[in-house]
Amino acid sequence: QVQLVESGGGLVQPGGSLMLSCVASGFTFSNSVMKWYRQALGKERELVADITSAGGSTNYAESVKGRFTISRDNAKNTVYLQMNSLKPEDTAVYYCNAVTWYIDDYGRSRRFEYWGQGTQVTVAS
Repeated sequence: QVQLVESGGGLVQPGGSLMLSCVASGFTFSNSVMKWYRQALGKERELVADITSAGGSTNYAESVKGRFTISRDNAKNTVYLQMNSLKPEDTAVYYCNAVTWYIDDYGRSRRFEYWGQGTQVTVAS
């Protein structure tokens, strides 16, 4: 059974920090690209950051560059999102996402995508 379990959300004042964690199980984490998305109330879900399977490459939304850092520990099947200098506009539900590939019995690459349940981050004074 595939699971992505996020934690670390909460209420923080502007300028504060939070670290989100996402523990994965049920699939080959070390072969997966991991991503963090967020969805604010009344808005579409947006990609915040992603990291390649070995952690060698990361990408960030322009709105979080220089403030957020995505990282992963393949030994712990965990991906992190360190969020610094938080702003009220960072308020959203943050979702962990995994994209992984398997080779089927016919030698074809099959893509699978999984989502966590989300964790609320609220930045307010």
